[in-house]
Formats: sequence, C-alpha cells, structure tokens
Amino acid sequence: MRADRSYLYDKTYNFMNTTHHTHSCVHDTVSSVGANNFGMNDRIKRLRRQTFEAQPSLSIERALIETRFYQENYGKYPIPILRALNFLEICKRKTIYIGEDELIVGERGPRPKAVPTFPELTCHSVEDLHILNTRELQRYTISQEDIDTYEREVIPYWKGRTQRERIFSHVPKEWKEAYEVGMFTEFMEQRAPGHTALDGKVYQYGLLDLKKRIEGELSALDFMNDPEATDKQEELTAMSISCDAAILLAERHADLADEMSLTEKDPRRAAELRKIAEVCRWVPAHAPRTYWEAIQMYWFVHLGTITELNGWDAMNPGHFDQHLAPFYEKEIAAGTLTRDEAKELMSCFFIKVNNHTAPPKVGITAKESGTYNDFTNLNIGGIRADGSDGVSEVSYIMLETIEELHILQPGSAIHVSARTPERFLRAGCKVIRQGHGYPSVFNPDVYVQELMRQGKSLRDAREGGCSGCIEVGAFGKEAYVLTGYLNVPKILEVTLHNGVDPVSGRKVGLETGDPRGFRTYEELYAAFMRQIHYFVDMKVRVSNYIDRMFAKYAPATFLSLFIDDCIAKGKDYYNCGPRYNTTYIQCTGLGTITDSLSSLRKHVFEDKTFTMEALLDAMADNFEGHEPMRQMILNRTPFFGNDDPYADQIACIGRATALVKTAFVADTDATCIPPPDMGTRQGQGTQGLDVTVLADIKMITCAGEAPAQVVCRQVVLRIAAVAAGGGTMDDDKIDESHEN
Repeated sequence: MRADRSYLYDKTYNFMNTTHHTHSCVHDTVSSVGANNFGMNDRIKRLRRQTFEAQPSLSIERALIETRFYQENYGKYPIPILRALNFLEICKRKTIYIGEDELIVGERGPRPKAVPTFPELTCHSVEDLHILNTRELQRYTISQEDIDTYEREVIPYWKGRTQRERIFSHVPKEWKEAYEVGMFTEFMEQRAPGHTALDGKVYQYGLLDLKKRIEGELSALDFMNDPEATDKQEELTAMSISCDAAILLAERHADLADEMSLTEKDPRRAAELRKIAEVCRWVPAHAPRTYWEAIQMYWFVHLGTITELNGWDAMNPGHFDQHLAPFYEKEIAAGTLTRDEAKELMSCFFIKVNNHTAPPKVGITAKESGTYNDFTNLNIGGIRADGSDGVSEVSYIMLETIEELHILQPGSAIHVSARTPERFLRAGCKVIRQGHGYPSVFNPDVYVQELMRQGKSLRDAREGGCSGCIEVGAFGKEAYVLTGYLNVPKILEVTLHNGVDPVSGRKVGLETGDPRGFRTYEELYAAFMRQIHYFVDMKVRVSNYIDRMFAKYAPATFLSLFIDDCIAKGKDYYNCGPRYNTTYIQCTGLGTITDSLSSLRKHVFEDKTFTMEALLDAMADNFEGHEPMRQMILNRTPFFGNDDPYADQIACIGRATALVKTAFVADTDATCIPPPDMGTRQGQGTQGLDVTVLADIKMITCAGEAPAQVVCRQVVLRIAAVAAGGGTMDDDKIDESHEN
C-alpha cells in the first residue's frame, strides 16, 4: 500500500495548457505574479524544476544538536520538559533556508530534500549510511565527512538509549522470531507514531493564544486531590515551551527574509522578502488573517511536528480547502487577493511539501525498502461540520494545482457525497483520467457512519477523513496509529506446515496439526484461525508496550498542542491525550489469501483433484515439475476480483466473522470503557450484504486508564468494506460492544 509513486515526470513535462495571462497584483508589497488559470507561471516552473533536481540527502545537523543537548541535559528535567527543550534547541540552532522564488518558507533540513535523522528513535549505523549513500533506488547522499562525524559523536551516545533498542530488548523470543521471518511488520521500531491530521483550530488560534490556555489549565491544577497533577504540570509546561520554540523558528525566518531583502537587487523580490518577514512575524504566534498567512501558519505547524519527531506518515492538513476558503473568499471580496495569486501560493505550498522526503530506515530495511514519499495527504471537497457541501473555489484551485504540477507529494483525495456538485466531480475525474494514480476517491456519507459507529460524535466524524492510504479518523481529535501489517498469507503458509516457516525452517507458530490429516476444509480453516489468533495476540502485546515507551520517553509536546483534548487533559498525544485514541493492525494480502483458500477448498477438499500431500510437495518445489497442477490451479480456480461468488464469499465479511472473533486480543491489564454507542447498527454487519469485501482488518488495542476516566484506547475492530451502505463491523458480534 505504501507504493512509491515513481511516475514523476522530469522538467520537460509537456503541459496541455501553457497560455499565460498576466494579472496585476493589488498587494502593496508585491507587484505582480504573472499567473493564469491554465498553467504554471514562471516562478512555479522554476520551483518545480528545483524540486525535481534536488538530490535527496541526509543531514546530520538535527542529530548533532540533539546529541549535544542530551549529553548536557539528560536527567536534569522531567522527560516532557526535556523533549520540549530539545525541540527549542533545534529551532534555535538549525540552519534557516529561504530559497530563491519561495513564498512559503521553512525546511526541516538545511536545504530542500535534506532529511534529518532521529537517533533518539533509531540510530543509523555507519553501514546504514554507506548503504543509503550508494543504493541504486531511493538514494540519500551523505558526505564521508558527515559519516565520520556521525560515527564519532552521534552513534556512541545513543548506543543502548534508542527507542528501537528499548523495543527489541523487551520483546519475547517468539515475537522476534516471527518478526524476522516476516509474519508482521512493526512500524514503530523505525519511526514514531504518526498518521495524524489537523482540523480548523490551526487557523483560529495562534500559539500565544494556546499559551494563555495552558496557563489557565496550569493554574487550575489540584495538587491536593489529583494524583496526576504533577504529570499534567510537566506536560503543560512542556507544551508552553514548544509554543516558544515554534515562534522562535518563525522569527528566525523573518530575520533572514529581512536581511535578504536588504541586499536583493530585484525590487519585486525585495518586496516579497519583506512580505515573507511580515507573515513570519505574525504566524504562528497569532491566528492568521490572510490566505497567505493561513498557508504559512499550517506549514510552520507541519514543520514543527516533523522536526520534533519522525512520525509514521507525515502530518496532514485535513480539509485544507475548507480551512482556507474563508480567507480566500474574504480577500477576493476585499480585492486584496486574486485567484491567480491564490493559486501561486497553493503551488508554492505543494512544492514545499514535495521538498520533504521521508526519513530512511535502518538495518536490513535500509537495503531493501524505501520511498521518498512522506505521505502528506490533502482531503478536497466533502462535507463541512454542519453537513453542508464543503466544495469551494479553493477546491478547484487545488485540483488545478495537482493536475499542473504532477509531483510526488502531496497526495490527494477527493471526497464525494450526495451534496457534492457535479462540477466538482467532473473536475476530479479530469485529474484522475490522466492516469497519475491520484486523487483517490472517498465517500463521506459512508465513512461518517463508520466513524460514528466507533464512538465519534456526528460533528467530529464530519470533520474527519483520510490521512493515510485508506484509513479514516477524526481530524484534530484522534490519534489513530497504524502499528504495522499482518502478513495473512504467511500465516496460512505456516498453518500448512504445522507451525513451521518453510523458508527459514524455524518453528514460529502453533502446532495446529499436519494438514495431510485434515479431512474437511473447515478443519483447515479452524487451524488457520488458531494461528491468526496466536500471531495477533503476540503483535498486540508488544504494540501495547511500544505505546507506553513512546508515551514515557518520546512525548510529542508540540503536536499535542493541536489535538483536542490534550491541553484540557494535560496529557500528551502519545499518552491518551486526544479525544479519541485508536491503534490498528492492518491485515494484508486479501487477494492472495482468498485465492489460496479457494484453491485448497475446491481442489483438495471438494473436487479432490489432488491431495494435500501432492500440493505441499509441489509448493516445496515451487511447482517445478508440477506444471499440470499449476495450470489446473491457474485456470480452474475461482479467483478473487472476478465477480465469482465462490471466491467472494471467502473474502466477504460473512466468512471473515470468525477471523474477527478470534483476531481481537486486548491488553489483559487494561480497563476499557467502550462508548455507549459503539455497537453496530442492525443490517450493517454480515446480514444483507452479498458482496461485502474484506479490504482491511484493523485491530484497535486497548491501553486503558482507570475506570473513572475517559477511555484511553478505544476497543474497536474495524473492517473497511466495499458495500452499499458502508458495511463496516465494529465488533466481534453484531449489535454488541466488546468489553474487556
């Protein structure tokens, strides 16, 4: 699902419309933009060329700042305050970059596509750095001098102190063996929990406003009666420090822009630099007043979150068009902004996102996997919090920008509801028909129901959407963390070898019986279910531990500022601060597992075309010398994706009910309080759905709080399904909540 979109065009990309119409800019600081509605202006062409030509590289700057800070300060402060002060130190010392032609400013590295490392999470080895510098695909350049410095200053300090080492020192032998043979992945041994999208509060409050709110919460702490008051004090103090850090970072950009304006020979560019300085002195300290300030406000928040920690999947702006629309409409009416200027600023934002490649992995994964895509995802259209149509002129500007720029990032999704105008649908289809693979399409009428069945309020659900591949959540109010993939076909392979991984020869699963002795398909399926239960239980137990390690050692004190209800609770984003807290295990291989079970069911147990022993022998030989059997399977098996009821009913929710029942394993030490409306509605589960397709099974584990407090980890099993009416199932039984 995390495919690297390698269809990037080079600078010779031939755009369909290249006619340019110049408009006068009514801003008093910028004379003109030379933009038009049908193609990029010269500025955007240059910036686009630069983002293509920039070589992704590794920057050791953040690692050096952080390492020196930890060497001097670890143990002096509580962990949340230590993390906030570390963030402040980075914002104070990092290199500030403002490129030629840029209007939206800010890089997390010293230059575009310079990616920092995060040694507190996982520290690259010298071998990793050499691999990344030389590998053929997704190369990250780094100088030998920087490698030597990293080896001398960074690696020695973090040895034994990283989150990754904490994880692997704790995991049981069985987990590690299963992980090593590929039964599942664990995202958070490489990166911090992420997958977060923001709502409209980013544009309503400045950081100074949030500091005042924090002061109010600090003054209201009850140290006499609240046993968590001290913890809340530390977290809230850390949040306030994080506000100072981001404001300082913006002021440093303002100072640099002012300095550059003094030596700039082009009067137009000098005016732009002074405007950039003005914008950066206002946001993020204050709430934005203009369209330009609103975009820059979001970008500073985005930049802060990906500088603070390396979250899995980048920060997402949520319904960006809906948030920007009031600023756009106000300025258009006042005559202080033209559509072309708005589009130019949007294009600058897109390119800024594309400049931020994903931090690379460590260890063996440094050799075999990687993508430059950090998965910032834009939600366009859809519905507003009050249920009305969310499409605005900004929505069309975004679609035009996607079509014209054709760059890797940001990703995009159009949201089409019953209220969506046909014009918007056609505009989205116009972009899709180019064959870029985006935007994807979502239906709020369905996912709002899904979110409400998980316990979200109607308003919170309407403000939600997609921030990953297909995962939906409540924007600005939920931590919905994807912890890894479960390799379901691999589990079947282990089942067919009585708990042994045939590739490695290791015994990694349960002894569920020699499949040669199974007399019915149901016996095989029951053994398969036992193995699934075993591996999910193993995965969840470690995932719960990892959650606590991030809450304890790597709180996200800046990100917590923008997620309800972290400030009100005095709790971190990683420590159950958000209004909704959700953790997923995502099952993969739907087509493969369906086709495999279909082959076994039909040929071995029903038609008895060949025996289980003959099939296992052929599999061991990779079907070499067994061509007739191979052709029989290829041509005489009902396969998934062909509208064949035989295969579809194996993949459908009706067949997956047992999987759902057995797959859920909650933390036995947790106390969970499911929301009262968490159960499914009648008719939305297995009944009445003929072709409901199991797309993803998402495990939500529990790491709960005391019974008297708000639920910490929501207990939900969600199946994303393709069916009329949504067809999601939230529990192990229809119309029942799952309670530990």
